[in-house]
Amino acid sequence: MERSQSAGDSPAGTSAERTATGGDAAAEESLALRRALLYVVLPFWFVPGIADWYWHRKTGIERTSGTHESLTHVLMMSAVGVPVTAALLLDINALVLAMMIGGCVVHEGISLWDVSYANARRPVPPLEQHTHSFLEVLPFAATAFTICLSPKQFAAMIGRGDETPRWRFEPKRPSLTARYVASILGSVAAFVALPYAEEFVRCYRADHTLLPHPAPDKEPEKRA
Repeated sequence: MERSQSAGDSPAGTSAERTATGGDAAAEESLALRRALLYVVLPFWFVPGIADWYWHRKTGIERTSGTHESLTHVLMMSAVGVPVTAALLLDINALVLAMMIGGCVVHEGISLWDVSYANARRPVPPLEQHTHSFLEVLPFAATAFTICLSPKQFAAMIGRGDETPRWRFEPKRPSLTARYVASILGSVAAFVALPYAEEFVRCYRADHTLLPHPAPDKEPEKRA
């Protein structure tokens, strides 16, 4: 999601990529990071995303924590979805990096709100909790990879280095291939947007409110 190079848009491992690096160690490391980000981190993100939707459905979110929890899921997806889309389509500069870092912080805050609310109103099984661990770390991983691939603009963003921070939207030149961008955005629609839209509609049909539900009273513990 960094300022892409023509070789970086090719499938990993092609002779064109190897030729583009010219045997330079730093260029090869940058290429390896780019491959890991584009072909591992981003595609893998969809796996815990759809798994989390399944856990919500299995525990009857529409009958327990309701639309209020589903709303937090929409907000979390927006918090990371907007910066990631910007990184796919725009040049990586100080503004895009700040958006990604801010998105991580906001996502983490909403995640805490989500789990704190849900825990008191529906069962959150261990497998769902483990799924959450991936969903929390992947935005930080994607942001860390992008910073490593754009170190000069990150340094400029925090007032270091020789470059001037660029606080504006700039088209990515050269851009990622249309096929790659279409595959990622299509996967977002299929594995994120549609399932969670279905969840929100299902919850609202049963719940008819965005307001939080009161936590059920806990049964008093029995003394031996």
